[in-house]
Amino acid sequence: MKFGIDRLLSDPALQAELKGRRVALLAHPASVTADLTHSIDALAALPGIKLTAAFGPQHGMKGDLQDNMMETPDETDPVHGIPVFSLYGEVRRPSGQSMTTFDVILIDLQDVGCRIYTFVTTLLYVLEAAAEHGKTVWVLDRPNPAGRPVEGLTLRPGWESFVGAGPMPMRHGMTLGEMGLWFIDHFGLKVDYRVIEMEGWEPEQGPGYGWPLSQRSWINPSPNAPNVSMVRAYAGTVMLEGATLSEGRGTTRPLELFGAPDIVARDVIAEMQRLAPEWLKGCVLRDCWFQPTFHKHVGQLCNGVQIHVDDPHYDHAAFKPWRVQALAFKAVRNLYPDYDLWRDFPYEYAFGKLPIDTINGSPALREWVDDREATAADLDALTLPDEAAWEEARKPFLLY
Repeated sequence: MKFGIDRLLSDPALQAELKGRRVALLAHPASVTADLTHSIDALAALPGIKLTAAFGPQHGMKGDLQDNMMETPDETDPVHGIPVFSLYGEVRRPSGQSMTTFDVILIDLQDVGCRIYTFVTTLLYVLEAAAEHGKTVWVLDRPNPAGRPVEGLTLRPGWESFVGAGPMPMRHGMTLGEMGLWFIDHFGLKVDYRVIEMEGWEPEQGPGYGWPLSQRSWINPSPNAPNVSMVRAYAGTVMLEGATLSEGRGTTRPLELFGAPDIVARDVIAEMQRLAPEWLKGCVLRDCWFQPTFHKHVGQLCNGVQIHVDDPHYDHAAFKPWRVQALAFKAVRNLYPDYDLWRDFPYEYAFGKLPIDTINGSPALREWVDDREATAADLDALTLPDEAAWEEARKPFLLY
């Protein structure tokens, strides 16, 4: 199969449309071609393509900053001598100055298919700036490695943030190129936009179900996205960033597990199975031990649960990562009623809101967890209508 960058590199007609125009690239470490050449180098080598600027999202072009809310400065590319503007530093939105450096911006970002992953919001901010300044945007499309399934509550009005660009569920099931089409329609943007589509992407086909296993190398789009298993679990495990439980940062399996020094993982798994066994299909939960080398519970031995979503334990259609993690919170709350579960700090600069609420786009998930009488059916009653509505809303914008 071909990703958008590979189509551009192999199609002289597409390249011809860029000749005579100043071109910028928004990219990160996973922005590579089929032969693992970084996109900035591949584009710079094309005759007639004039690269005048580059942009980096959260974690930067280098992807070297491990944690959230660690800002990247602007710099000059040491090889190509062009400015590299950070969209996760002094600004989150492209500045007026940076917008004067190009005519068309190519967006080549490997996303992971989750609303909270900030590349989605960065796409919206670039589209809005391009509409304001009369610039052209091309998305060089890449797979959604989590595939097409939809899950989670829709972000509620007033809960927009850098991890919540608009009213979509946690797991949206779209590519970045498709998401751009939805943004333009939903927000009524007037922008010259084009998707350079992939060839041969089959998101319903195993064993990858979104990611072309054995056809393309996986490269971390952010430091704690090391493999496809993490991507599959992420729409649930990302909620741990709003909880005091470790999400495995500082281990070799970040965002595939959760735990803490003061829980008994086997009891948590048993309670999850008691509460809603139907939510645990498609994966296997295994109790384990880990000691984070940084971040939460650093240096402490944690008892935890690893969510196994690789062969032979993975059922793509059945797996519900958001519900699995919600159920884990519920089990901890039931077993340890006074557990200090929720962190309290301005997550992604959203002041005055609990991080778990910012992550979910409303307090609804937290309130369900903390309500001792609330059942799995109660959360489904809130969530199933949101999921069905999103599946209908996205249909006109799906390209594959």
